[in-house]
Amino acid sequence: MYTKETRGLFAAEIENIKEKGLYKEKRFICSPQGAEIEVEYPEGAAHEKVLNFCANNYLGLSSHPDVVEAAHKGLDARGYGMSSVRFICGTQDIHRELQDKMSAFLGTEATLLFPSCMDANAGVFEAVLEADDVIIADRLIHASLVDGIRLCSANYDTFKHMNMKHLEKKLILHQDKRTRLIVTDGVFSMDGDLIQLDELCDLADKYDAMVLVDDSHASGFIGKTGRGTHEHFGVMDRIDLITTTFGKGLGGASGGCVSGHAELIELCRQKARPYLFSNSMAPSIVAGSIKVIELITASTERRDKLEWNTKYFREQITAAGLQVGGQDTPIVPVMLYNAKLANDMARDMYAEGIYVIGFFFPVVPAGAARIRVQLSAAHEKAHIDKAVAAFKKIGEKYGILGLDKKGIVEKYGL
Repeated sequence: MYTKETRGLFAAEIENIKEKGLYKEKRFICSPQGAEIEVEYPEGAAHEKVLNFCANNYLGLSSHPDVVEAAHKGLDARGYGMSSVRFICGTQDIHRELQDKMSAFLGTEATLLFPSCMDANAGVFEAVLEADDVIIADRLIHASLVDGIRLCSANYDTFKHMNMKHLEKKLILHQDKRTRLIVTDGVFSMDGDLIQLDELCDLADKYDAMVLVDDSHASGFIGKTGRGTHEHFGVMDRIDLITTTFGKGLGGASGGCVSGHAELIELCRQKARPYLFSNSMAPSIVAGSIKVIELITASTERRDKLEWNTKYFREQITAAGLQVGGQDTPIVPVMLYNAKLANDMARDMYAEGIYVIGFFFPVVPAGAARIRVQLSAAHEKAHIDKAVAAFKKIGEKYGILGLDKKGIVEKYGL
């Protein structure tokens, strides 16, 4: 029973979060997603125009007129929703069309759509693995992969983040298993670093293992033509399973997929519970996603602009005296280490017209707080210059410009 005392217990916990300066405040976007958005913050305040530097809208396609038009046409031609799961009466011809286009884009044999990539990750492991198999995963894989792994009966082991020597030891250890599946993100969402897929595939070949890559933060813009991390590292024909999303670079709406060898995809079709028990992707989103694939296949212009934006921002923010992590991806963590500092700086950045969010435990490890900046092809140079100027102003306010990790920790603690 939810008593007055119980309510007080939880209310006190919320107040404790607020007192520590770690409370996650509500912000409401009152416009289409884009580089510039209208936001209501705090709740009930007048709308303000700010620059958005924390969306997964990597290619700037979330509100692209051609994508919106395609979604409208899909709505008119195929209706609002399917009212069914895929295997009953929830599959339209456009679902098949999108699957075929994704297979061609990713360079795989077959693709299966899911309501989200989280659902794809929740379904794939139980569908293809058994109790005498083993999963060997990078220790920083996405939470949805961890949740999916927990749902299957296979053995589970991990290797140190991006440590190929440690992975090799684990592969040797598990040679007695029926199959070995290496699981990793392509681009890790919190740090923006890329797994060494070429080295990983060499180990997979050497020790007879399969490879699954979640490429949600890579599909559409990593690699010469945006196919993903497997294109970037020249291993497009050596990845057994790819999971990815249509909710980030590929349009920013929703939906996900598993793509790979035909037999593995067919097992997902027959056995993956989120596929069997969740409603299909809505027709308008499918139609919009088809248009996205057509746009990014026809030209790399947006991918190339995103690459330039990323390089420019990294150069400028580093020159301003702030520490950044990751590699040359559009995910640029500005490292602050202290959770309250990250939260306070994000709030002050908003006052300067820049929408960013502080990330801290449990989203990232304790002592690794940061503001995660995400670049978009929709950003112009002037947008980036304004963001860098705001970071410099706020960084100067908190006295962290030019400080390394030791200096920031000495000043603010972990």
